[in-house]
Amino acid sequence: MNAGPRFARLEDWLEWQQSLHPQAIDLGLARVSRVLGRTGWRDPAQPVITVGGTNGKGSCVALLEALLRAGGYRVGAFTSPHLIDYRERIRLDGALVSQASLVAAFERIADALDGESLTFFEFNTLAALLVFETWAPDAIVLEVGLGGRLDAVNVVDADVAVVVSFALDHMEWLGSDLESIGREKAGIFRRSRPAICGVPQPPGSVQQVADETGARLLLRGRDFDAVEHVDGRWDYHDERGDLLGLPAPALEGVAQKGNAATALAALRQLADRLPLDRAAIESGLTAVRLPGRFQRLPGAGGIEWVLDVAHNPAAAATLASNLALHSVRGRTLAVCGMLDDKDVAGVLAALRDRVDRWFAATTEGPRGLADVALATRARAVGIEMTAAGSVADAMRRAAHEARAGDRIVVFGSFHTVGPALACV
Repeated sequence: MNAGPRFARLEDWLEWQQSLHPQAIDLGLARVSRVLGRTGWRDPAQPVITVGGTNGKGSCVALLEALLRAGGYRVGAFTSPHLIDYRERIRLDGALVSQASLVAAFERIADALDGESLTFFEFNTLAALLVFETWAPDAIVLEVGLGGRLDAVNVVDADVAVVVSFALDHMEWLGSDLESIGREKAGIFRRSRPAICGVPQPPGSVQQVADETGARLLLRGRDFDAVEHVDGRWDYHDERGDLLGLPAPALEGVAQKGNAATALAALRQLADRLPLDRAAIESGLTAVRLPGRFQRLPGAGGIEWVLDVAHNPAAAATLASNLALHSVRGRTLAVCGMLDDKDVAGVLAALRDRVDRWFAATTEGPRGLADVALATRARAVGIEMTAAGSVADAMRRAAHEARAGDRIVVFGSFHTVGPALACV
């Protein structure tokens, strides 16, 4: 093998990786498997939980991480994309991976390319696996980037596979209907190993994949469930027994008790290797944090900010439900920034009745959508949206028009919420 490039700065490595492969998305495991094999990486000895799904993946990973850490386990977690710092994607016991560890992993991958190339995400995935190999945590939690069957994360055989939800998104890659999308997402299932499904009625293709692979499919509502109390607490039920009166997870939103039940179902399948007592479960539920998912922050002048990465119609519908649940006495203003390849009309339709005033923001990057173009698409579905420049400019414009008692919702993409976090 020929030695790859050497860069001292992380930014130079990331710039090189973005130009390495001719396509930003190139699903398939062949190249990834060959390069990973040449690094000398070995399959993990510790339990691996792989988390897929259209929405809720990040919340489920955060819950798994918090619950395991509360039980005293050292956890390696891989998620994407990041909001502010690339190192958010690889966490070691809650801390961002060090630049030195990342660079060492990048060098090892670059030396193993042997004339092949990887996409930016594939490079990122292999770096996470190499970092975890060196660090040797007690458990590894991996978030699927896109789909499942052909996603780079699927190069690892998960001890427990989780699919949190199914909705129409990335249809150019995964198929135009839920049956096709379900088959792709269920591609992370493994023979004789548990596969946790976070919805009661998944597409029929999910059960078909489980039957074909010999995975043990566990459905929320059939094999495990969450039952909410009026006081906010909830009960968890599965074949192993009940956990009654659990505290609500510290993540806000109507979907989070279901996400917590899905995470618990996965961990209880690993109880012989990673046992958790009730005290750890309660501690993990109350300690979990995840920026950018219905994140409510106080602002100057009696204004509330709400940050949410919702970027497809299903996630936007959940955001609308959360806004209805947490009403304010004033108006709701929205700063919306989306990527060009997203279902803008579907997202806006889900939130149409929850927003009084709209501002369009430009999202950066090759898939970004300019504020004027977004406002034009909004107008085509009957929503008047003011083109307001960058995310920071649009937030300033909204804040100038807001009054005490109003809230400003910033949503539509990680590329929108990331810059917003730097402003509030």
